[in-house]
Amino acid sequence: MSSEQAKDADNEFRMGWGQAIRESLAGKQFDFTKLDLKKAILLLAIPMVIEMTMESVFAVFDVFFVARLGADAVAAVGLTEAVLTLIYAVAIGLAMATTAMVARRIGEQDNEGAVRAATQAIALGIMLSAAVGIPAAIFGDEILRLMDAEESTIAIGSGYTSILLGTNAVIFLLFLNNAIFRGAGDPVIAMRSLMLANGINIVLDPCLIFGLGPFPEMGVTGAAVATTIGRGTGVLYQFWALRQGSARVRLIGPAFRLHLQTMLRLVRVSLGGIGQFLIATASWVVLMKIMARFGAEALAGYTIAIRIIIFVLMPSWGFSNAAATLVGQNLGAKQPERAEKSVWLTGAYNMGFLALVTVIFVIFAPQLVGIFTDDPAIQTVGAEALRVISYGYVFYAWGMVVVQAFNGAGDTMTPTWINLFTFWTFQIPLAWFLATRAGFESAGVFWAVVLAESVLTVVSILVFRRGAWKLRTV
Repeated sequence: MSSEQAKDADNEFRMGWGQAIRESLAGKQFDFTKLDLKKAILLLAIPMVIEMTMESVFAVFDVFFVARLGADAVAAVGLTEAVLTLIYAVAIGLAMATTAMVARRIGEQDNEGAVRAATQAIALGIMLSAAVGIPAAIFGDEILRLMDAEESTIAIGSGYTSILLGTNAVIFLLFLNNAIFRGAGDPVIAMRSLMLANGINIVLDPCLIFGLGPFPEMGVTGAAVATTIGRGTGVLYQFWALRQGSARVRLIGPAFRLHLQTMLRLVRVSLGGIGQFLIATASWVVLMKIMARFGAEALAGYTIAIRIIIFVLMPSWGFSNAAATLVGQNLGAKQPERAEKSVWLTGAYNMGFLALVTVIFVIFAPQLVGIFTDDPAIQTVGAEALRVISYGYVFYAWGMVVVQAFNGAGDTMTPTWINLFTFWTFQIPLAWFLATRAGFESAGVFWAVVLAESVLTVVSILVFRRGAWKLRTV
């Protein structure tokens, strides 16, 4: 965007907040290195919050319909999602590096560099998804068996596991393309792709699970088919926007080709992000294995609670992603102090939001879980999980923003070391001890999550205040 265009956009913004919000949701482009920070956060966060909400709706709607099939079906979904989070870890880690590199190039006014970074990210995503998807599609039942699933769960859920893991390419591309849009300051395009994907999933889910109308009755496998079709359609829209649409980064011209040096730089930056999320998600897989000791009902209750929690935390990640974009672009524009200020402002907004969520979860936990199941045993575990884990939300509101600020700066290794300490040396041993030795059973897992996330927040803020992230280059 030229300086005249930026000035015009800023003048139009001054016409009022309502007008600015409408322009943001309509895809209006702004120079986020020059706008008032509060306004910049608003313009970035609104579509990002909607985007993340749409991502979480995938999980909520799947479990809403699958819960009608019984505890084994929900357990299959929960165990598959636990494994899928390992794929998410790689995809999100690569996406973090993509956002950091694209945002930095945009802040430097280097559009060709942004296109080059985006191209390498997509190429890497396709290669990685193929390497994971082929064996996963073949060995779905064995994957569930490795997760200590009961044979009845494997019988009903192996098709779901094979399809969802085997088609992970749409997950990779959905994450990476939206990372490109966010880094470029085009969050509304990312929002639209998730709205399209989610709308299709919502329509197809009940049709394919229960065999409504002309659709076959596929049971829990139908949920995987519906989700894959929805995500695949969203990816097609993303590629249209990147090639033909109005995106700031368009995959055309001489920069749209494989470039080994840029790819290696992207890999270097993404390794920290991948390691960061692998550590966190591997910890979650272990927690699911601990929960599996207490039976399908406990596992189903925890799965439902996690889906509800994800639904709430995804909008908070929208705020965090706004901070990552602002940090990346402002560091590219040589404005580190402005980058830091954007983090503190975003963290305050996120804390206010999650404080409200905590109150709602504490009061209405049984009713929220009751939306998904009428099984009293599942409801009891799910409600307890919602209440206990929500006690740490006010702390975690800051933690997720600060972690994303590190990532937006391209400093992905610092959160990796913090995660390693917090989850592997603290959370896992504590959860095992509380659940199996101290006699708390499933509640021990919930309290371990709260304490670990609180420790992560405190450590992250202390390291962030030292300011070394301002010197990172990507």
